[in-house]
This record gives sequence, C-alpha cells and structure tokens, in this order.
Amino acid sequence: MLEGLAGDAASYRLLLTELSRHLRRYFLRRMGPDRTADCEDLVQETLMALHARRVTYDATRPFTAWLHAIARYKLMDHFRQSKLRPTVPIDDVEGLFADDTIDAVTARQDIDRLLETVPAQMRGLIRSVKVEGQSIADVAVGSGLSESAVKVGIHRGLRALAARLRRQPG
Repeated sequence: MLEGLAGDAASYRLLLTELSRHLRRYFLRRMGPDRTADCEDLVQETLMALHARRVTYDATRPFTAWLHAIARYKLMDHFRQSKLRPTVPIDDVEGLFADDTIDAVTARQDIDRLLETVPAQMRGLIRSVKVEGQSIADVAVGSGLSESAVKVGIHRGLRALAARLRRQPG
C-alpha cells in the first residue's frame, strides 16, 4: 500500500490482486459458498472504495484494520440493501467459527510493525511476555535482567506504544 501511495503502479496492482484473494475469503466466510456472486460484487465494491479512499489511509496505522473496516461497511450495506438477515441452523454452528488464520497472520504482521517503533530491548521483552506468553522469570533469566527490570521495560514499552497510538488521529 505504501509503495502504491508513493506512485509505484506495479506494487499497487500487486496489492489489489492479493487483496482480491483475501477479500474473497473474507466475504465467503461471512456469507457462505452459495453467495459467490454476491461475494464477487462485494470484493469489487471494496476494492473500488479502497482505491477511492486510499489517500485517507494513515501509513502509521495498521493497514488490515483499515481494510477490514471498509469491507465490513460494504458487507453491512449489502445486507441492508438486499434485506438479507444471515441465519445459521444450530447444527451448522461450527461454520460460524471458521479458521481465521489469515486474519491472525495479518494481525501478527500489524503487531510486528507496531513493535518496530519501540527500542529493541523493550520490543524483545514485550514480544516474549505479552505475545509469546513467557513468564517474567523465564525472560529475566534468558535476558540477564532482573525481574524488576523486565517488568519496567515492558511497562515503559507499552506506555510508549499507547502514547504513540493516542497521538494519532482517529
């Protein structure tokens, strides 16, 4: 997206191609395989909205959150216009909890991008404890820091991330 905004047409074309696949899966999971034509329409509408609003994208914010907000609004508009009320029989409840590994991967990329804004030591401490779930004691032993120093490093890193996010509009 950033390269496309900078004028790189090939990168922008690649982005739209990759997003088409991603959005197709996104809409199919929410509407079901029997609504393929509607999903294709929603993919196109979302890509057009993304293109029209691309100048409003804040490069300091996670891209996937911005993209999914556009896709979600397009889906809600579609449901409103077609007066569809999605329902699922109770027997098919497992289909509601489709594997969201794509969303997890993009969320992980957004977290990694956000963590890149804090110093390396704090980044490592936050990643180890808050993302990977290691204990403070284990991280302290592995890093050669005291447990207090690990806690302080995590606290300061999270405070810096929170301040950075508060300064951003929207």
